Amino acid sequence: MRLRRHFVVTVNAIATATVAALALGAVPASAAPGLAATAVLTADSAGGTAVAEGDALAAPLAANTSATFYSTATSTTGVTCAASQLSATVLSNPAAPGTATESLTGLTFDSCTSNVTGVTAVRSLMVGNIPFGVAVDDGPGLPVTLTGGTAGPIQATAVLDTWFGTITCTYQLSGAFTGNADNAAHSMAFSNEHFAKSDGSSLCPADGYFSATYGPVTDTTQPGGPAVYVN
Repeated sequence: MRLRRHFVVTVNAIATATVAALALGAVPASAAPGLAATAVLTADSAGGTAVAEGDALAAPLAANTSATFYSTATSTTGVTCAASQLSATVLSNPAAPGTATESLTGLTFDSCTSNVTGVTAVRSLMVGNIPFGVAVDDGPGLPVTLTGGTAGPIQATAVLDTWFGTITCTYQLSGAFTGNADNAAHSMAFSNEHFAKSDGSSLCPADGYFSATYGPVTDTTQPGGPAVYVN
């Protein structure tokens, strides 16, 4: 009688242990105790080292592209810049799925020209009211959203030499400033972001549509400046 009871207890214990082992094996690795979840932003590879809060990110214009500020969404008339540089600081980088946040600390433009009749040179194209907020979402399309900060709305100012003298044209963002990240090129692309004239000469166009692709985006705080992935 004692032998049978011992046998039943042993079989039950083995069955319980087996079920527990199978259940543990069914838990995703990201949810298993002791295993760190992948961050939204990683450096060097997808699912790689998490980009740390406070890290500096930088990106030039993508190779063989220009930044453009045209007068309508379908025209090719306006200002074209052959060089531009974007810089940002990571504020938060949660586990995926989620949204990482950044502070855009710099957006500069150089080597700018204009094909607008009467404009003889572009003295400068500057973005004002920096820093801006940046949100990078790892959802479908990897959306990137820029928002104005405490300094004010997103603003752009062009100083142009014309047949009638030097004029200044100031524009403010009208609506959302959104783009998309691309892991294959480690880039961020923005297309026809609409700005409306807020101040300046009567010779300034009423609208400006900004397009540019920046990449590769790199983590300049980490050794070697590895490319940044969105997971």
